[in-house]
Amino acid sequence: MTLKTKSAVVTGSTSGIGLAIAQALARAGANVMLNGFGDPADIEKFRAALAAESGSTIRFHGADVGRAAEVAALISAAETAFGGVDILVNNAGFQFVAPVDEFPADRWDAIQDVILNSAFHAIRAALPGMKRRNWGRIINLVSAHGLVASPFKSAYVAAKHGQIGLTKTVALEVAQCGITCNAICPGYVRTALVEGQIAAQAAAHGLPPEAVLRDVMLAAQPTRRLVEVEEVAALALFLCGDLARSITGAALPIDGGWTAR
Repeated sequence: MTLKTKSAVVTGSTSGIGLAIAQALARAGANVMLNGFGDPADIEKFRAALAAESGSTIRFHGADVGRAAEVAALISAAETAFGGVDILVNNAGFQFVAPVDEFPADRWDAIQDVILNSAFHAIRAALPGMKRRNWGRIINLVSAHGLVASPFKSAYVAAKHGQIGLTKTVALEVAQCGITCNAICPGYVRTALVEGQIAAQAAAHGLPPEAVLRDVMLAAQPTRRLVEVEEVAALALFLCGDLARSITGAALPIDGGWTAR
């Protein structure tokens, strides 16, 4: 597959799943606007390395996607840099865990802003250009928690369920415009964040990391193994191709059977 004539924005792409997707798109020939937090020197290092490796134009924009005006500025910057945004991957997010009656209101609001509201604002800003070109791919990185719930994750689960509703609505609205909109719903993925959670739980419970992974974190994931970021990136890349043009409005699990129960 080649995406040499396409340009992409991937939010939350300075690490983890977002970075893997940005790399896959760039290696397929797309120009990519990276976005996220991190040490500026580190970001510049992997931006330059990805540009050199792929031959694509790779830019970075430090928008805080929890702020609507900055999301609009991110899309505008990509349109200026590349001449348009053909592929939009809404990946940014974060987690906070607490019982509903103890959940801090500011954390609730921040999670909705970064996960659900940012997806809306980015789609709203990118769609006019996609409609003019009669081509677009919108991918919302959701989670198995967009399909099922877990206790103590009310804000995250609500935001992720909302993203799936947004995905379906957008897909219906643009079905005849050459644009698809889909949600990818991973289970636990091997990222630096998850590796840190494994280590923390192992220390807290006095268990070996492999026991924490198998019996605690992956208890709901029948394969009992973490999803690799490359697996998620490969699915995202496929959804950007012409052979996926009839896949739209879908919530696609990549969760080791979690939501098959």
